[in-house]
Amino acid sequence: MNQASFRFYAELNDFLPESRQQARFVHPFRGKPGIKDIIEALGPPHTEIDLILVNDSAVEFNYILKGGDRVSVYPRFRKLEIASLTNVRPSPLQSIRFVLDTHLGRLAAYLRLLGFDSLYWNQSSDERLALISHEQKRILLTRDRGLLKRNTVIYGYWVREENPGDQLQEIVDRFALREDIHPFMRCMRCNGILQSVDKETVMGRLPEGVRAAHDDFRMCPECRRVYWRGSHFERMQRLIQDVLDRG
Repeated sequence: MNQASFRFYAELNDFLPESRQQARFVHPFRGKPGIKDIIEALGPPHTEIDLILVNDSAVEFNYILKGGDRVSVYPRFRKLEIASLTNVRPSPLQSIRFVLDTHLGRLAAYLRLLGFDSLYWNQSSDERLALISHEQKRILLTRDRGLLKRNTVIYGYWVREENPGDQLQEIVDRFALREDIHPFMRCMRCNGILQSVDKETVMGRLPEGVRAAHDDFRMCPECRRVYWRGSHFERMQRLIQDVLDRG
């Protein structure tokens, strides 16, 4: 039986039992395991990791762990550029797009509200979500740690918060999205791009009170849902402002 010591930093401790948080600990192992497999067995998914140091040298996920190795594992660096050092960070995405698991429907609607391309279905298999994330280069957002450990998932994030409003704030902060917010351009129901329409075009689909009070309308070409600046618009404005104020 061999042993190696591990230390996980910052938010990676969210995946560890309390006895192993913020401390170096010894982990026994057999054979010649890849370091990625050992790290994920200890808790953190590979999508959460930005840098692995073994005996003070950066290694890749396919590094074969050896007895006596001293391993340090780091999450994303927000203020320090380590591109020349890290061997595990995937290439940067040209655009930020998401796919969300079945438990994050409200978060998906909120991200769409802010203008972010966010795929969501209330029923979808883990295999399908992982495949879409891989093929379309979308960040997979999930509360399921195991989903992020699938080898096909390159870009992913485990959502810590439980309240949808707090989840939205978490994602905006985690991916530095504040400068990219373009609200009210996507359908909150299906992710389609909204288009301006004449009032006469949608007149037959409007409640009587809306017909008299509003003249500015947008419609989703995908699901045909109609939007106008009613009380829901004001509530959504407050939500957006809250995200900006709390950041």
